Amino acid sequence: LQRAAELKLDRDPRVVQQLDAARRDVLARAYYEKAGEAAAKPTADEVRKYYDEQPALFKERRIYNLQELNIEARPDQLAGLRDKLVAAKTLNDFVDWLRANDFKFQATQAIRAAEQLPLTSLATFAKLQDGQSLMNPTPGGAQVVLLANSRSQPIDLERATPSIEQFLLNDRRRKLIEDDARQLRSAATIQYLGKFEA
Repeated sequence: LQRAAELKLDRDPRVVQQLDAARRDVLARAYYEKAGEAAAKPTADEVRKYYDEQPALFKERRIYNLQELNIEARPDQLAGLRDKLVAAKTLNDFVDWLRANDFKFQATQAIRAAEQLPLTSLATFAKLQDGQSLMNPTPGGAQVVLLANSRSQPIDLERATPSIEQFLLNDRRRKLIEDDARQLRSAATIQYLGKFEA
């Protein structure tokens, strides 16, 4: 820092621009943190309600052993891939078919607890039985996920309470911040200057 000051880097236009951007970013985050402080802590009833509404995360929580295939494919090939996946007796049969038909793919295996899966797709995973698979389109092709096996590992309300409280509080803060940002944007005006005015 001292050497940068000696070299007068704090006066370099690019550095000044970056410092201003960092300052604006820190101030904006501080404002949103302040706005989020108004969020009320969830009540015991709200915690219990969330616990009951999310059985896949708590009462019926499972640990999933997943095999994943990320396949490169064109959009017009996805229907054929889905048909072959459904017709295949095992994932190995499907992999053999991919190789025989020159599809590029990457295979991975992962063990994930329910809370490590995207919340939006958790209900879908919770319905899967061991040995079942699902296929989702991706920008470059498709992802096939096979549930190799799973084991039940429920969490009781007492153990889940701190996590639920934090999640609900964060969600309330996020909503407050989004509402505040929406109001600020609707009230803001943009003024064009100089050659941009035209």
